[in-house]
Amino acid sequence: MTSTSPPQKQKAWLVVRKGLPKDAVVLNQQTDVPSKLAPGEVLIKVHAAALNPVGYKLMGLLPNFLVKRPQVAENDFAGVVVNGNGTDWQNGQEVYGIVSADVAFKNGQGALAEYLVVHSSRIVSRPPNLKPTEAAGLTLVGLTAWQALFNVAKLEPGQSIFINGGSTSVGMVAIQLAKSIGCTVTASASTQKEELLKSLGVDNFIDYKKAPVYKQLEENPPSPKFHVFLEAVGNTDVYMYSHSEKYLAPGGIFISVGPFPHGLSDIAEFLHLVFELVRPGFLGGTKRQWTLLKQLAFEDFKTYAEFVADGRVKPVVDSVFAFEDVQKAYDRIMSQRTSGKVVVRVDPTVE
Repeated sequence: MTSTSPPQKQKAWLVVRKGLPKDAVVLNQQTDVPSKLAPGEVLIKVHAAALNPVGYKLMGLLPNFLVKRPQVAENDFAGVVVNGNGTDWQNGQEVYGIVSADVAFKNGQGALAEYLVVHSSRIVSRPPNLKPTEAAGLTLVGLTAWQALFNVAKLEPGQSIFINGGSTSVGMVAIQLAKSIGCTVTASASTQKEELLKSLGVDNFIDYKKAPVYKQLEENPPSPKFHVFLEAVGNTDVYMYSHSEKYLAPGGIFISVGPFPHGLSDIAEFLHLVFELVRPGFLGGTKRQWTLLKQLAFEDFKTYAEFVADGRVKPVVDSVFAFEDVQKAYDRIMSQRTSGKVVVRVDPTVE
């Protein structure tokens, strides 16, 4: 083995069972480094990885018989190509990208490892002005926001959008994407996040702690009404949708990143939402389109990356943890008090 060849073994944080990260995720110091690459795949030395709420939520939801475990945790990363495997990528190129969920479930790959295999279409070049710890968390949230705004909502310049959960990582990218094409953006968050969101371009701010968001919008409806309502929290609050005729324009669209029940009360709320979605208008149903976001905009990854490269989309990082402190990183993201991405520095020599 030459000095630049990858080792046979590596450190990796593995999901071994269903449960909370403290019980489900363990550090394995003798995980095999992938050695067999299919056509189109590349080997990446990981510099940094980012956590996403969907990671710990699925960890606590899916039993082992439904997913391939042990499985390396998380999906988002930044790193360097160490085996281009005959693709257009050359060894030494700095990249960021994602291990998509279908691949992760199939072969157990993930981002919280020293090395990973990923398809060449799931990475883009990391701009030199971004550190690995800044770029690591851009992909999943960015492609989610892009899919919602441009592929589903067909957002156009000059339109107005409401983002519930403007301080979520998806919300902060959505704010920047919408502002970059000249839209008016209203967003909700706690007062502590108002200055941050306005620095990203938010025109109008709503403190969700003052009163339910739908009530505040009903009492002060926008003029004109919103063309797009993006629910970026994963909220099961049915009233945001059922009252949306007051603030969402006819022909407008209500998009949810995915209502995710956390307990019995949320399940009841979710079932109420389902009832409202199937209730026809002549029986009092809401006459506005509701859409669940089902996929990421992988086909637009390179275009989205241009927005990142020229600064139209800037990363917002809440905190960076050492590789051995992954459990502390999960504690941070599960606190739901973050302002930006929670990142793990996999390679201690990078910024």
